[in-house]
This record gives sequence, structure tokens and C-alpha cells, in this order.
Amino acid sequence: MDFGTIVKTLAVTDLRKDAAHRYSPAAVVAVSRDVVCGLPMDISTSYVERGNLSIRTGAKRFARLTLSHSKKLDNHLAAVALYVAHYNLCRVHEALTPNVRHQTTPAMAVGIADHVWSIGELLDAALAITPPRPVDTPSNRRRRFRVVEGGKN
Repeated sequence: MDFGTIVKTLAVTDLRKDAAHRYSPAAVVAVSRDVVCGLPMDISTSYVERGNLSIRTGAKRFARLTLSHSKKLDNHLAAVALYVAHYNLCRVHEALTPNVRHQTTPAMAVGIADHVWSIGELLDAALAITPPRPVDTPSNRRRRFRVVEGGKN
């Protein structure tokens, strides 16, 4: 695994006045790569940006502000986890498949899975996790609320 940070130093001032360059980023002056582990020349932000783009376009919760938006964090986490599992276990990637007969998923490429999972297998694995038991509501809960007089009639 190659892991590190890339620090790009941008030009402080950009004196270009034409509209084509006004909103473009400033010129890169220098690039430094700080290696945590691996080879310094293999460190790139392109892999992370590609992963972010895949999630944003595949899971519509990231692409839209209203439709498919989760109000609860638990629902959002479950939807993202389901998308990532489908992306790695069920979806055949063209870049990993050298010939048409041998279909490969990312999980197969790293040796986690031995076959392409079906949607049924993915749902069976997701539903095999035991959900938490519901908590019984105490019988005295209604007594804790009181009615405030003086509302609308």
C-alpha cells in the first residue's frame, strides 16, 4: 500500500483578467510528497478523488440535496455501506477484467471473494446481522407528560 500526503504550493497572486482564467485555480508552483509508507512516486490523490466521484454518482444521497436525503445518520450509514458492499462484491469492473470470460470484482482482485456475488447473496449477508431488540416502553411514561391549559379551543 502506498500512503502519504501531497502538498501543492499555489501561486499567491493571479493577475490574469480574462474570463476564461478568472475562476480557474492558481498555478501550481511546487509539489512535495511526504511518504508514510510505500513508494513516493505511486502516491496520488487521483485514486481518492475517483472513489469520491464513484460514491457521489452511484449513491444519489451525495448527489442531491433533497431527494434520497437521510434525516438519520444511521440510515445514511446503512445506505452507504450497502452501496460500498455492492460496488466491491457484486459489480464487475471493466478495468479488472482483462477478457470477457473472466469477470472480476474488486473483492475478487484482492482475494476476499471467490465469485461475483448476486444481489440476493448481498441481501442475505446484510440481513444475517441480528438487528437490536426493541426496548419496551415503560407503562408510567404517559404520566410524565402534562397538558398545558390555555391552548386553542
